[in-house]
Amino acid sequence: MMSTNDIAIRSSIFHFLSEEKYEFFEDGLLVLIDGLVQEMGDAKELLKRWEGIIPIRDERGKLLMPGFIDGHIHAVQNGILASYSDNLLDWLDHYTFPYEMHFQNVSFCENDIKEFYRQLLSNGTTSAAIYSSVHPQSLTQIMEESLKLNMRIIAGKTNMDRNAPDELLEETSSTYATHSAFIEKYHQHKRLNYALTPRFAITSSKQQLEALALLKKNYPKIHVQTHISENDNEIQSVKELFPERKDYLDVYEHYGLVAENTLLGHGIHLSDSEWQRVKASGASLVHCPTSNLFLGSGLFKLKKCFEMKIPVALGSDVGGGTSFSMLKTAAAAYHVASLQGYKPSALKMFFLLGLGGAQALGIGHKVGNFELGKEGDFILIDTKSLPLLKNRLEKTKNIEEILFALMMLGDDRNIDAVYLMGKRLNIEN
Repeated sequence: MMSTNDIAIRSSIFHFLSEEKYEFFEDGLLVLIDGLVQEMGDAKELLKRWEGIIPIRDERGKLLMPGFIDGHIHAVQNGILASYSDNLLDWLDHYTFPYEMHFQNVSFCENDIKEFYRQLLSNGTTSAAIYSSVHPQSLTQIMEESLKLNMRIIAGKTNMDRNAPDELLEETSSTYATHSAFIEKYHQHKRLNYALTPRFAITSSKQQLEALALLKKNYPKIHVQTHISENDNEIQSVKELFPERKDYLDVYEHYGLVAENTLLGHGIHLSDSEWQRVKASGASLVHCPTSNLFLGSGLFKLKKCFEMKIPVALGSDVGGGTSFSMLKTAAAAYHVASLQGYKPSALKMFFLLGLGGAQALGIGHKVGNFELGKEGDFILIDTKSLPLLKNRLEKTKNIEEILFALMMLGDDRNIDAVYLMGKRLNIEN
């Protein structure tokens, strides 16, 4: 018996099999059974088997690819996008902390996070690693909204117990119990994964980090996400708060928070020793270029990340980042690399937007390409919806040129449709 998630899409199709190998079918067919990939390849061949058996949606003229992966984003910062400030720490004090206080109001929390998801999906992002505020209801809303959408995410309740407004500080004694309850309820429930989420070392006491260390020990398969080495003043503050630790990374290492499924956001100013230890740990770095440029934090060493084969994802980092669009995020990452004498190919960047980003987040076995059995999260891109891009693509010769132009000129207006587990979402741009 067919389900509502049994469908085949005919269009141009692009995805990666590995970092070095991709497939592009100018006229392709993607077949989904119960929301999972059943088959993908040349349309003329596959239609011989599937025509008349499964509904086929004809989307020729559009480009189908896996949904974008956002490795670092704050669900509670929509309202502070494009807020002027001198640097990261001032931006937190003047905008972030005051805005996040609003999430103690349940109604505000529900409405704002629903808008967050609308923005996320309308930009073609189908999986993300998400920060909440310190308020339990913000994390609950993030998780419950994802369940309604049937969306694969990683999320956790942000922890702070010092160096922030009193209204945003949790009781250190409650850290373990609060997280434990959320982990038991949500981790690996349907398409959810849980992440311990200390905002950064400055806002967590040693006692809170000890509680998080115990949680990681007792629930070893959960993720950890946090910020590291984003700003020079931040790094100096960490040295003063943790004089017994040899560097910023060592703070997290000491508490057992650096391992596979650890997502370290930013990492702009890591020392050579820290780079080597990140590599040895199996942790991933998340490059947030629009945020780093906007706040003037510095230039991430993407080439070094590739050379050391450290897993890396791209993150919009809304609201320090300036756009929900992962196309714009990839373009900014290209600009940052170019300023350092490295010009990554469009293939490199789209690998990070799809399979590479999924692998860095530890969900590459579920999403990121169209291998047999993968979850059917994908987007349809209308490359003709923007006249400037349409004109440019008339002069392209191959898929790499198409992708590069799309990365540099595209945005949410190119996202024609978004599918989660084979179900087309009704999203207004």
